[in-house]
Amino acid sequence: MATPIYFGVRHLSPAAAHHVRLELERVQPDVVLIEGPSDLNHQMQWIYHEQTVLPIAILAYTQESPIRTLLYPFAVYSPEYQAILWAKEHHVPCRFMDLPSDVFLAIWEETEENDGETDGENVEETGTTTEQVYQRMEELLGESHDTFWERNFEQLDKEYMQAAAAFGQQLRQTATDSPYRTAENHIREAYMKRVIVQAQKEGFETVFCVCGAYHVEGLQNNVPLTDAEEKQLPRVQVNTTLMPYSYYRLSQRSGYGAGNQAPAYFELLWDAMCDGKLEQATYRYLTEIAIQQRKQGQMTSSAEVIEASRLAIALSKMRLGRFPVLQDLRDAAITCMGHGNFSEISVSTAQVEVGTKIGALPEGVSRTSIQDDFYRQIKELRLEKYKSVQVQQLHLDIRENIRVKSEKSAFLDLHRSFFLHRLRVLHVNFGTQMQSRQTNANWGEYWNVCWVPETEIEIIEASLLGDTVASAASFALKEKADQSSDIAQAAEVFQDAFLCGIPQAAKYALSILQKISIDTAAVAEVAKTAEHLSSVIRYGDLRQFASKPIIPLLEQLFLRACLTMEEGCNCDEEASKAVMESIERINQVQLHHDFLDENRWIDVLQSIADRDDLNTKCSGFAMATLIERGLVDEAFLSMEVSRRLSRGVPADLAAGWFEGLAKKNRYSLIVRLSLWKELDTYLQELDENDFKRALVFLRRAFADFTANEKSDIAENLGEIWGVEPEQAADVLMRPTTEQEDEFLQGLDDFDFDDI
Repeated sequence: MATPIYFGVRHLSPAAAHHVRLELERVQPDVVLIEGPSDLNHQMQWIYHEQTVLPIAILAYTQESPIRTLLYPFAVYSPEYQAILWAKEHHVPCRFMDLPSDVFLAIWEETEENDGETDGENVEETGTTTEQVYQRMEELLGESHDTFWERNFEQLDKEYMQAAAAFGQQLRQTATDSPYRTAENHIREAYMKRVIVQAQKEGFETVFCVCGAYHVEGLQNNVPLTDAEEKQLPRVQVNTTLMPYSYYRLSQRSGYGAGNQAPAYFELLWDAMCDGKLEQATYRYLTEIAIQQRKQGQMTSSAEVIEASRLAIALSKMRLGRFPVLQDLRDAAITCMGHGNFSEISVSTAQVEVGTKIGALPEGVSRTSIQDDFYRQIKELRLEKYKSVQVQQLHLDIRENIRVKSEKSAFLDLHRSFFLHRLRVLHVNFGTQMQSRQTNANWGEYWNVCWVPETEIEIIEASLLGDTVASAASFALKEKADQSSDIAQAAEVFQDAFLCGIPQAAKYALSILQKISIDTAAVAEVAKTAEHLSSVIRYGDLRQFASKPIIPLLEQLFLRACLTMEEGCNCDEEASKAVMESIERINQVQLHHDFLDENRWIDVLQSIADRDDLNTKCSGFAMATLIERGLVDEAFLSMEVSRRLSRGVPADLAAGWFEGLAKKNRYSLIVRLSLWKELDTYLQELDENDFKRALVFLRRAFADFTANEKSDIAENLGEIWGVEPEQAADVLMRPTTEQEDEFLQGLDDFDFDDI
């Protein structure tokens, strides 16, 4: 019986892929075994399918929460993929030989629970981890271990298999992982040896094994797992699927310990190897950088490309390389094309090194039902062009489009909105809703849409909740409603159900909300709840939702807010922000609905604004709200400012009132000259200690003002002081002097114990 051939590779290595194919052509094996979960052989037909576009990944995931996943990505330059492709082209049987995914995930769960506790300390005492070996290499070589690999292995003409095996052997002998990780590797290698022996028993004479270089020595010297040992392996229930992947995602993970930060560059390297002209990779990389620069309007000449090529080659020779590696090329590009600044070519570099390539799978690939529903809706809602790793903007008009004939087309954007909101509820990152650009309209939605491989994983995780996107979202909303501990949370679930277009879930959340609302709730919860219900009532017709039954509940909450808001303003500084937000929410709710008693709410605002025994910031904010409603004339405001900003009022209370007043409608305040006269008079009448106190709080009050607003105030003060407005603005807006800085610094040491 012939000895198996063990070809050690670095996963996602173009050179490994190139030399694997050369060795397969030379050996012409009877069977090819690949390091990969052995229960995923049924997915192999889709990996080499003619309609499959790489990169793709096999995904295995547990059936019970919390979801644990095993991801196995392939790029065109993956040695495993090229071995599978060669076997398909030559009609040679090909199989995965590693632990089944259900065992993998069960072992990983145990390893992660036990790894890194006391065992990590033992490793440091008795040996060196793989990460420490790489770190020491980088210290000695002065470059990353990824660059070391590319310079010494990716450019080998011959002897790649022997060199990779020697590297894996030395790494194995030098590095010491934790006992759990070491045991995991021993089990994996014993299982792989079992599959190899089984293939030999089946009559395959020449067995060709593609595995990580680290495992070559283990497979050469170990014994196979026995039947009894195989039966004792832990297992969990799993599902498997194939999913599109992206170069961006490959660049973010260092799969299997192999760096792959530049997948587009590695494909460029692979193409050059296939053409038998590895030296061409230098010119292709730098030319692509120049092309991208020109696309962005940056002038990059042919002379700069030529100089960059010469510099890259020179750097490679200085560093004892055969051809320039990525680090040499990037250094040369920065120097000659970025004029010494990486920022000038950073966008182009990302395009050439990482790229935006995304994989695709043929129809009929085995998926979960929720995946099928997701892709069906992507197609029906004409969102296929948004399935890209690049963020794209999607503007929705949820009104009925009367210019089209079919009802489906008339409400296309509304159903897009339902779909995107359902994904949002399921925490599937496909669309992110942006702030509305409308002020007096409610029919527009703005989304940033982007597909990433995590999207697919999140959809699969949602399969535990339902078979379709809608049913999973409905279940998620019901669970969230059941977990609601206050009316604000229940109202948020209700609004989400409304936005998702799931009336059953909305009805359920509303029933929870009504039950909770019987108990007394804090004014902040009441205000948030009223805001959610108001939104549903306002947009109900647009979203084909019957909102009339909600009106009595909103009226009840509005009345409760009117009865409790004044008492809520009797709060400390920390709570004042939430109370002011509640005032603003209830004020907006009343403005949006004529059926809510306006006079009752105005009476509440006037009472809060008049009282001296409440939090002064809340009183000031109530006054600002009345001003915004046009219910305060200049004479009354001047009198109120004079009352609030007087020497008899402590500085923190006076400045707090002014801070609340300035929280909104600032333009209306700025144009009222009487207000600034009163403020000026107040400050001039203070003694030194009181002035320092007032200054601390007034600085906070003005902290949120924009530069233009401060300039307008300075012009007002210039008019009050009898100087040119521009002169006052220049004095007040200029940087502080050293003496003024010392004064402000002294405020930090001021005694505020009595405040």
